[in-house]
Amino acid sequence: MERKKSEITSDQHLDQNHGAAMSDTYTSTEPARAHVRIIFNGPVAPHWDVVGDFGDRTLIDEFRTRALARLVLLPYTDPQFKRNRERIMRDGERENITVEWDLGFDESLIENTGR
Repeated sequence: MERKKSEITSDQHLDQNHGAAMSDTYTSTEPARAHVRIIFNGPVAPHWDVVGDFGDRTLIDEFRTRALARLVLLPYTDPQFKRNRERIMRDGERENITVEWDLGFDESLIENTGR
């Protein structure tokens, strides 16, 4: 099975009053402090693994703890997954951590099936 990776980014909105781009979440111009990959292991628990590619080990471990608390025993097919994924992305943005998701397949397949 070929694994495809995707990265979620925050949506930018145009402020009608000022004409400036605004974001729903904090965005930084500083380089990322760390990068993590969140990997779906399959249908048998534990479903998720969080792997730090670079950055401060303590920062990554604290982020891993928070992310896994939101994902524990939660497969990607669960309706709560989408909400928790967004929360994890906002947490990463606040901490200036880039987050990459690897579900093991092309995510557009989920959207096309209506799940």
